[in-house]
Amino acid sequence: MSTENENNTPAGEENAPVGESPAEAAAEELEALEAQGAEEAAEVVEEDLDELTAMTLKADEYLDLARRTQADFENFRKRASREAAAGQERGIARLAGELIPALDNLDLALAAIAAAPEGDPAHDIARGFALVRDQLQAGLVSAGITVERPQGETVDYERHEAIAKVEAEGVEAGTVVEVHQSGYLIGSNVIRPARVSVAG
Repeated sequence: MSTENENNTPAGEENAPVGESPAEAAAEELEALEAQGAEEAAEVVEEDLDELTAMTLKADEYLDLARRTQADFENFRKRASREAAAGQERGIARLAGELIPALDNLDLALAAIAAAPEGDPAHDIARGFALVRDQLQAGLVSAGITVERPQGETVDYERHEAIAKVEAEGVEAGTVVEVHQSGYLIGSNVIRPARVSVAG
């Protein structure tokens, strides 16, 4: 009789503890599988989270590198612009340095012609010299050069070269009373100081 009971036991009930129905056993087995699946899912989520964190850190590194590169490029662009402007200014100053003696000679020629008697044909030539001088000076001015004739101004030893000190009535000491040669500036840089006589 005991053999008969063993053979009549439905499948899945062999391992069931005594007093537990097959539905309860199946529910427990399902819970165990769900718990195992939850642990595996938690591991997968944790791995994904670690990978995502690593990728975020790498993205932050690249963003920081891009920002530094952009700042470096902006600094380079500004420095290159400043250097180009300074180079252009040096080139203009060098050209002006070559032209200034010619302007001085034109001024000397005009002064000599002015001393000639009225009616002298040299006065007609002087008009041509004056036009050439004015064109040269206008060209320098358009290139950013300032022509300085500080007559009546207080002497500035950074921009003026005092070649004589003279007594002048009614003029305050340190005032420019005569300009012997014009000064030339580009921006605040002196190409050639004005040569002046100063009241002493």
